[in-house]
Amino acid sequence: MGSLFKTGVRSLLKPACLVLLVLFVCVSGQVMAENRPGAVNLTIFGGYYHFDHDQDFDDGWTYGAGLGYNLTENWGLEAVYNYVNSNDPGGVNLSTYTWDPYEDVGAHVYHFDALYHFFPEKKLVPYLAAGLGGITVDNDRQGAKTDTDFLVNYGGGLKYFLSEAVALRGDIRHITSFDTTNHNLVYTLGLMFALGGEKKVIDSDGDGVPDDIDKCPGTPAGVKVDEFGCPIDSDGDGVPDYLDKCPGTPAGVKVDRFGCPIDSDGDGVPDYLDKCPATPAGVKVDQFGCPIDSDGDGVPDYLDKCPGTPAGVKVDEQGCPIEEVVEGAFVFRNIYFDFAKADLKDESLPILDEVVMFLEGSPDAKMEIQGHTDNIGPAEYNMRLSQQRAESVKIYLVESGIAADRLATRGYGLTRPVAPNDTAENRARNRRVEFVPMK
Repeated sequence: MGSLFKTGVRSLLKPACLVLLVLFVCVSGQVMAENRPGAVNLTIFGGYYHFDHDQDFDDGWTYGAGLGYNLTENWGLEAVYNYVNSNDPGGVNLSTYTWDPYEDVGAHVYHFDALYHFFPEKKLVPYLAAGLGGITVDNDRQGAKTDTDFLVNYGGGLKYFLSEAVALRGDIRHITSFDTTNHNLVYTLGLMFALGGEKKVIDSDGDGVPDDIDKCPGTPAGVKVDEFGCPIDSDGDGVPDYLDKCPGTPAGVKVDRFGCPIDSDGDGVPDYLDKCPATPAGVKVDQFGCPIDSDGDGVPDYLDKCPGTPAGVKVDEQGCPIEEVVEGAFVFRNIYFDFAKADLKDESLPILDEVVMFLEGSPDAKMEIQGHTDNIGPAEYNMRLSQQRAESVKIYLVESGIAADRLATRGYGLTRPVAPNDTAENRARNRRVEFVPMK
């Protein structure tokens, strides 16, 4: 009989182990602690029951329920009842030499167990179980008595939590009776419902917000977070405070990955304040992001070829004066004459038109037109030439509508240089026409 039992056990262990293996392979992972201390567990199950061959009963299906309580995450207690639907196959009764017919057999198995759970914080929880109880067998055969034996059982299983309150459970037990030393094997599969208990709060990143409501897991240690576990972003620019190198950015301002306002032209003034975007690289700018214009002539320093122009003097696109004031006289440098002649060149006319506009706008103003030359040529010649050039300017102004009595002319030749006549540039400065106000 012992060999038959061993053969039967091996035949049942194969499908039972297969069920548990499928459970183990198909599920894994780590969630919040599932095997909660203080939880009441109700399990409804069904399975197969294998009788020791010495009992002469057929193996049969079983179903039942278990009611348990978790003392801790690891330890628990459980009361289990299951009913086994079996048969007495009958046979020849050697005492009466008659044939005993096939009869139904029902077995009631009940036991109280202690369980130890491994890895209770995981989704898949293996456990071991052992306990004491009894088995009562009802045989419908005439003359058969109800038989009750005490038993010890031990085994284990797996709980796979589908949610915090529901788990799929597989279980295998070896059941041994005390008085007849029968060895039975039962394996079941069912659903367990966990009610109540202490819910373990897991805060993986230690930010004070439990994982189940933390929308920003993995926050670095020490970083302040909001109620959802996300790092504080005080200025709402999308860069959390612990990474934000420019806190307090105004709402709606675009920022870089460091939380600083975008500065597209790299001039040190962010775009939202920059009134002169696209300033060339390396150009000094003011607080508004506009290139510095030290002399205020409208031409920024980086383009100004004539820095230091006096205030109010008109300049060209390179920042050089079209006119300047020298000792109270309005000086126009771009009034051109042919060499050694007093005839005005066409290039001079736009400048003189500005003089006309000035005099028309100041009807009480009177001007002395003064001609000056450099030191090339005899002094007497330069004096005469400067007078003639002053006269040419007066004629143009009068023809443009300015009253002749508002204008006087005088040539100074080379007697009043404004710069040394030592370079071509300085000599050009000395060749000029000045307009001096008269009372």
